Amino acid sequence: MSIANIMQTAPVIPVIVVDEVEHAVPLARALVAGGLRVLEVTLRTPAALDAIRAMKQVDGAIVGAGTVTNARELTTAMEAGSEFIVSPGLTEPLGKAAIEAGVPFLPGIANAGDIMRGLDLGLTHFKFFPAMAAGGLPALKALAAPFSQCRFCPTGGITLENAPQWLAFDPVLCVGGSWVAPRGPVDEAVVEVAAREAFQLGK
Repeated sequence: MSIANIMQTAPVIPVIVVDEVEHAVPLARALVAGGLRVLEVTLRTPAALDAIRAMKQVDGAIVGAGTVTNARELTTAMEAGSEFIVSPGLTEPLGKAAIEAGVPFLPGIANAGDIMRGLDLGLTHFKFFPAMAAGGLPALKALAAPFSQCRFCPTGGITLENAPQWLAFDPVLCVGGSWVAPRGPVDEAVVEVAAREAFQLGK
């Protein structure tokens, strides 16, 4: 799958932080049951790589790694079975490593220089991060205007309430959100309801 395909699978990509690996499968199962098949597991905890391995066993799940900041983490995430890679930013070494690895890659951008660096590498799909702190939807609209070939996944401060405004902007293919994937023990029924609600935000 290309990063464009992955971004268009569902309107919301859950941004997941797993503290205990035993929470991984119930969380993935509930999110997928609610229609959110693309799961971004952030590399912020010691359990993250094991969580990726576990979630890959859930039928229908497309599991990737988030918070990947360098080529070493990229390699480790791919060895754990990550099907796509998300980064909070974009450096040339990381971009080149992702392209060389042939993995779908969604780097973070917050300004025009970041986007131009990505375009120089042949990238056109970006995570707008931190979306609200970087100026919100007005900032992304201003950034998107000179870069009509680019598509975005805003992440950071996105909620069920404001997600529809972001998704209504054509260059936005999806949003990243942590509200659908709370940390800690998983109540599958509650998570599935939240996932279904998020899925229905689709265009």
